[in-house]
Amino acid sequence: MLNRLKYRKQISILLLIFIFFYFIQVWSVFYYPQEMHIIKGEKKDFQVFFPFTLKVSQGSNDIVSIKDYQKLGLSLRKSYSFDTLESGIAKLQFKLFGIIPVKTVEVNIVERVHLVPGGNSIGVRLNTKGVLVVSITDIVGMDGKKYNPAKESGIRPGDNIIEIDGKRVKDAEHVVQLLNNIQSNKVSITIERNNIKFTTDVVPVKSIQDNCYRLGIWVRDKTAGIGTLTFYNKDSNMFGALGHGITDMDTGKLLNVKNGKIMGAKISEIEQGKKGNPGEIRGIFYETENVLGDITRNTPFGIYGNINGDFIKNNKIKPLPVGFQEEVKEGKAYILTTLNDNKVEKFEVEIIKAQKQSAPEQKSMVLKVTDKKLLKKTGGIVQGMSGSPIIQDGKIIGAVTHVFVNDPTKGYGLYIEWMLDQTDIDVKKVAKTKKR
Repeated sequence: MLNRLKYRKQISILLLIFIFFYFIQVWSVFYYPQEMHIIKGEKKDFQVFFPFTLKVSQGSNDIVSIKDYQKLGLSLRKSYSFDTLESGIAKLQFKLFGIIPVKTVEVNIVERVHLVPGGNSIGVRLNTKGVLVVSITDIVGMDGKKYNPAKESGIRPGDNIIEIDGKRVKDAEHVVQLLNNIQSNKVSITIERNNIKFTTDVVPVKSIQDNCYRLGIWVRDKTAGIGTLTFYNKDSNMFGALGHGITDMDTGKLLNVKNGKIMGAKISEIEQGKKGNPGEIRGIFYETENVLGDITRNTPFGIYGNINGDFIKNNKIKPLPVGFQEEVKEGKAYILTTLNDNKVEKFEVEIIKAQKQSAPEQKSMVLKVTDKKLLKKTGGIVQGMSGSPIIQDGKIIGAVTHVFVNDPTKGYGLYIEWMLDQTDIDVKKVAKTKKR
């Protein structure tokens, strides 16, 4: 009797374990992304467990051809395999018992985009739109009293001053010139804050320090630094670099760019990364020499613009296909970056985590530097390497963006498709504008 009860208990436990793991597999349907990319002419498999089935939405049959088959004779699992026929958008529906829709996945069938990988060290020079307010300060007037006209009018650090009394602001010196021409009269200031423009009135105060009329602000009109070119497209001459935006060092705000340039840079010094200190690549560049291209956009996911035809002509690096996040896997990869003699070199890394992301994020994957030469030279990932392209299985899959401050051997990478989203070579737009 006791043996029979023990036997039934063991059977019950095994049954519960089976049910538990079965439902984990069943509900894995809900972890499929809302949107994904598949290359035209390639095959894709979806595994689905009973009681779910997979159907192609009406109108998508000219884009994909789907077949289903049971992998094992007695298995509850089915593998759906479909061929991608044409570029466009196919909608796949997971249905409960083949009747009730529970999830729809939008599949972009796209042409495989090819980009020329970078790795070149570049100097970056940006001119802000108007001037950026980095600090608010008091002014001592001619009467010896303190005034703060900017604060009283609602101006904040991080604001861009675009116009003063209807005149476009060129740079910091132009602000001083405009205020002293207006003198003590009330002036109209046009501000841009978080991409929203508004106007406020300010009465400048004459400073006892230099007899000049001031608003009580510190401003910045340009910035410069070192980074790495990620890619460029031969067809459009468009480039992408850095993998993250350029922000103001004082306010932390993304710089509102009027224009800028990228230039060839020469590495002058490397500070090795250590725990608590991420290290840095320092370089030299001259604004009048070796201009590689013009910057037109500064976004949270990098800087973008047009690269010079001469650079494209002289660069012998062959284009590589783009790899989408669905193709990124944990394991070996390599990055391209410059450490010595303006030479782009290959260094081994390991992707130890790849995130599933339905919207652009800067931290898409976690990298670990495994290359002994790079570890000896830099200690891992250092400032200035941002934008170094990440290559896996012969495809450009992303760019280095950040370093782990407490472990310089590790860092974050951004999926290349999030960078392409910022350009005219966005693969999603290619797919959605195709005829169906």
